[in-house]
Amino acid sequence: MPQDHRITCIIPDSADADRRIDSIGGSTGGAGTGGSWCIKLDVALKGIEEGKWRFWTTANGKSVWVVVARRNGKKYLKTEADGDEPNNLLSLPRCK
Repeated sequence: MPQDHRITCIIPDSADADRRIDSIGGSTGGAGTGGSWCIKLDVALKGIEEGKWRFWTTANGKSVWVVVARRNGKKYLKTEADGDEPNNLLSLPRCK
């Protein structure tokens, strides 16, 4: 069974023209309990695809799952609530 993790911050890859997120961070557990964490996007993508982790965040006051999507041949993360734009994850604060 995958572990659930809440994403509360991101580190954007500002050098990337398609605004791909470089890293995600947050706190462990569905209730936001546990220690803080920050992982590279490729590690998160692999963890989701292998069924190891599920990620969620809050968008417009509601909890939403984060899913793997693909655009122009590149994988990225987005919330289920997102259309193509705006990306709810890009609106999260920068991880410290």
